[in-house]
Amino acid sequence: MTVIAAVHPVLPEHRYPQRDITELFAQLIGDPARAAVMRRLHGAAGVRSRHLAVPLERYPELADFTESNDVFIASAVELGAEAVTGAVKQAGLSMHDVDLVVSTTVTGIAAPSLEARIANRVGLRPDVKRMPMFGLGCVAGAAGVARLHDYLRGDPDGVAVLLSVELCSLTVQRGDSSTANLVASGLFGDGAAAVLAVGDRRAESLAETGPRVVDSISHLYPDTERTMGWDVTSGGLKIVLSADVPSLAREHLGVDVDRFLARHGVTVDDISTWICHPGGPKVIEAIQDVLDVGPHELRHTWDSLAEVGNLSSASVLDVFARTLAQPDPPEGLGVLMAMGPGFCSELVLLDWR
Repeated sequence: MTVIAAVHPVLPEHRYPQRDITELFAQLIGDPARAAVMRRLHGAAGVRSRHLAVPLERYPELADFTESNDVFIASAVELGAEAVTGAVKQAGLSMHDVDLVVSTTVTGIAAPSLEARIANRVGLRPDVKRMPMFGLGCVAGAAGVARLHDYLRGDPDGVAVLLSVELCSLTVQRGDSSTANLVASGLFGDGAAAVLAVGDRRAESLAETGPRVVDSISHLYPDTERTMGWDVTSGGLKIVLSADVPSLAREHLGVDVDRFLARHGVTVDDISTWICHPGGPKVIEAIQDVLDVGPHELRHTWDSLAEVGNLSSASVLDVFARTLAQPDPPEGLGVLMAMGPGFCSELVLLDWR
């Protein structure tokens, strides 16, 4: 089985309380009549603070998508290099050990892709395999771990890295007072994370003791394409965000989890650790209801949302890192899960036994 040897999140240095971000973004929206609605939505987002790619005062200076995307590339390369370097160091390996690097983002466009831009900078081998992923959004942290596992099942001596970089603040649309933009501007934050995984033979030689990836499953729900995603406009990436997300979680997630676990002869009661993407308060509450767990079981999810906001694909990896860093290490079985554009979900079964 694949073994997770390191999970290393990284946040931009610019951190602000939610109220300061709300007031600045209210100016960018430019609709005083909707400012009160924005303040109410931001106040209900469950977010106390967020980290931003650039200082708060710079956002009014970003005139268009070209300028915002240039900032995205520069900041993403910095954060991405730091995340990969940290994960490799945490695992006790070198950059030359890395055989595959998977990168994911949905908040900016880069060609060459991010992993190519950081490869020489951090010292990856010239023959490193690269797999950039775009469009998975919030689900990509869990899906990326699953894809590492798929690769390492065929290369048990291999070392693979997942890099997630999301700079959501750079996508906020000026002059857009739609409810979707008001919600997103109060929920999403900026951050990155890297996961390093090794194949089972490599894990034995290194005596790695991290959680093992047992299995994964993907679900794509029909007729839900407009639930979440982007409209690509002349002004950049315009959020598509439906109020149906919590109800879709309630409708599908419990059944998906039960069927997935049944493949391995276990039930929800056998899972001791839940690593869930913090999609927002209503989504987290829906997950708690369908899994029949309380806030304590998802405390790292709630804490991540409050302290850094929803980091899109990097969020579930931030929750993963918090879980691994807790004083009492996890035991037994765990599930890593996220939902995202498609609309879809990804479930990963972990084993600490």
